[in-house]
Amino acid sequence: MAAIAAAASSSGMSESAFRVETTPRLAQWRIETLSSFSYRKSDPFKIGLWNWYLTVERNKQLVVKLYPEPSTMTKEHPPIASFIIKLVSCSAPNLKSVVHPGVCDKQLKNSDDFVWAIDIFFTGKFIIDVEFLDLKTVPQSGGDPSSIWSCYHIEKNSLPIALNSLRRMLTEGIHTDITINTCNGSIAAHRAVLATRSPVFQSMFSHSLKEKELSVVNISDMSIEAFQVFLNYIYGNFNADEFQTHRLALLTASDKYDIADLKEVCHESLLEDIDAKNVLERLHIAHLHRLQSLKTGCLKYLVNFGKIYEIRDELNEFLQGSDRELIIEIFQEILTAWKGF
Repeated sequence: MAAIAAAASSSGMSESAFRVETTPRLAQWRIETLSSFSYRKSDPFKIGLWNWYLTVERNKQLVVKLYPEPSTMTKEHPPIASFIIKLVSCSAPNLKSVVHPGVCDKQLKNSDDFVWAIDIFFTGKFIIDVEFLDLKTVPQSGGDPSSIWSCYHIEKNSLPIALNSLRRMLTEGIHTDITINTCNGSIAAHRAVLATRSPVFQSMFSHSLKEKELSVVNISDMSIEAFQVFLNYIYGNFNADEFQTHRLALLTASDKYDIADLKEVCHESLLEDIDAKNVLERLHIAHLHRLQSLKTGCLKYLVNFGKIYEIRDELNEFLQGSDRELIIEIFQEILTAWKGF
């Protein structure tokens, strides 16, 4: 910033020469003077969710550009802009202006997405005036682009509030109507929430099963600690440390109750930290739950990287109790690797 100020001072321009004045939807950049073969870039200015820049270059033509500042926000949610941009001469009588035909629903990601070349040169002071008619982005939930001024803030605020209410329903036991008995304790929950997230629970609560009549579900293959984390995920109360601790149990539960998104999260997590101590366990889990990427990762670790020789005793014991189909896959992988040498 100091370098910009120094450069501005040395060229006879103050910091205000780069400042863009704004209202919520209007931006004006006042250019005191612009000599031939010169280039100028404004300070960033905020309109909507993004910081923006204007640049002006005078060469054979007068070229104006408008673009959002490169950022995570711009990359993940590039603005889709509708605007009117014009140049207004402050020196000419009655404020002579040149108006761009208009831009409608144009996605702007970088400095080359909107370029306006003008053959008319202004002498003296002029204004670059940009009136934003609308700014759209794709909602976090997906779907068609929507205006940030009509619904973005509503969605942005309503989602966290809704999630917080859902968490309170679980943590404070608000109007619970089902009891889950685990192997070492019980937890109260809500049929509607469980049924919404799991087709297995929905079927269980929709038919004349004992769970429907007694308002009790027995899940004896999970601890209360693991099932609490399972419920936390369902209710939007995710905790990374709890997830890491119980992810094997969560994988089994997600497969059993057909919660595909949780199964995929567990799958990706188990792929990240394969080592000599857990590779055989992960291989068994991958085969049991049909996780092809995890199985491939384990076999690659064992065979392609030669770790199979470091755990010979453990592998022999593992093979004695493994499924025949998995044993065949392991030996096929070994034979394929040998052929490659």
